[in-house]
Amino acid sequence: MSASVTVDTPSGRVRGTVERGVARFLGLPYAAPLDGAGWFLPAEPVVPWTGERDATGYGPTVPKPGYQGPVAELLADEPDFPGPECLNVNVWSPGVDGAAPVVVWIHGGAFRNGSNRSGTYDGAAFARDGVVFVGVNYRLGALGFLDTGDEHTNLGLRDQLAALQWVRENIAAFGGDPSRVTVMGESAGAMSVACLLSSPLSAGLFSQAVMQSGAGHHALRRTTAQTVARELAARLGIEPTREAFAGVPIARVIAESQAIDLEVRSAPDPKWGEIALNTMVFEPVVGDDVLPALPIDSIRAGAGADVRVLIGRNADEGRFFIVPGGVIDQIPEPMALGIAAAYGFADPAATVAAYRGSENLSAGEVFTALLADYTFTLPALRLAEARDGAPSDTYVYRFDQPSTALDGRLGATHAVEIAFVFDTLAAATALTGPGAPQALADEMHAAWVRFLRGEDPGWAPFAEARAVRVFGGAGGISTDPDAAARALWDGVR
Repeated sequence: MSASVTVDTPSGRVRGTVERGVARFLGLPYAAPLDGAGWFLPAEPVVPWTGERDATGYGPTVPKPGYQGPVAELLADEPDFPGPECLNVNVWSPGVDGAAPVVVWIHGGAFRNGSNRSGTYDGAAFARDGVVFVGVNYRLGALGFLDTGDEHTNLGLRDQLAALQWVRENIAAFGGDPSRVTVMGESAGAMSVACLLSSPLSAGLFSQAVMQSGAGHHALRRTTAQTVARELAARLGIEPTREAFAGVPIARVIAESQAIDLEVRSAPDPKWGEIALNTMVFEPVVGDDVLPALPIDSIRAGAGADVRVLIGRNADEGRFFIVPGGVIDQIPEPMALGIAAAYGFADPAATVAAYRGSENLSAGEVFTALLADYTFTLPALRLAEARDGAPSDTYVYRFDQPSTALDGRLGATHAVEIAFVFDTLAAATALTGPGAPQALADEMHAAWVRFLRGEDPGWAPFAEARAVRVFGGAGGISTDPDAAARALWDGVR
């Protein structure tokens, strides 16, 4: 049985539901509806309403292509309900009369997919344990990260900033404490969090940050991003201006963007600059008021030093992208050597041999490990290292629990930890596989809740002997468990 609950916000009254002691408000707009040219311009403030707004059902999702190929089967929980009021948040609260800590969730999806409607992102367990949870939608792909050379850059990040400002102004009405906000994300969401951590525009919006499988190395030079804009415009038969893009049906913009994306990933070309290695056509861009510099460089210079950080990655990240469809078994030796060379190793053969080690890994397994370390392992470690001496602590974890999906070949793959953190294993069985251990979800979720409350998550900060909490597998607290990879990549990444 559920009951109704209403709260008054600066924009008007909203009505949600209460079930099992958790209040839920869904589809709340943090910006005005998008229409026409507005899809490619900064979001406008919410227009206040009269009467009582129904917040008992999810709102629309941002336009996106959806996941393609075999990986789509692992992410079956990816709803698509487009609509103009897609810049919305979902809120779960332990009680609207309280002043609980708040976590704001930024979903992943390579900056081109994802939404806050996924059942894996249900925030009820956080609210059950005393934390107000806010799940955010933000613009993706060309809608969020197109750079036409004007001042309207990084719209997706600006959406996230607008959502955080909404939290600051509204969350007290839902029982949250606006002075105790954590911003948390995974994959592209974690890369977004690193961008926000480094951005001068985020000052005062959050005091803690959680980054799961993403850090501060992924962003594009504006010249690279504008190359993408010109290519997309040429394929659409328009001039590369924001006004011209706004005159094209969004579905067509997405379709042509997807075609470029597939082309880049299947046949990298030097003309794409850093995209050839980052493998994402649309990413945040560097050189504006949101991101004056690459996030990791700003963080090394002290940006976000007063923000407590929890960061980590999964042991087998790369297998998510290579195992489905059997690609890992089709990669020849020259591709393993080629990726080592592309990543900047002076002796690719020696690097491949070091990765192959005594286990005699196949070329596909070496390729996958290199991809994972370049994209996830080293960026996480470098961000933690960059915060040595910061006034706020940095905690590092690694997730080692293997998925049982695809006959166990995925290992502790990308994104599999999310359902453990959220305590939503039942919603993610396509990725976790059957038999995911609830005890590990209890353990991991509890550690995150402790951090969100401002407490010690259960292990020492990274600055103390490179302490890393390992979840799953052998488990426990390890000292510098990725020392070999870190040493191998010194001077390279």
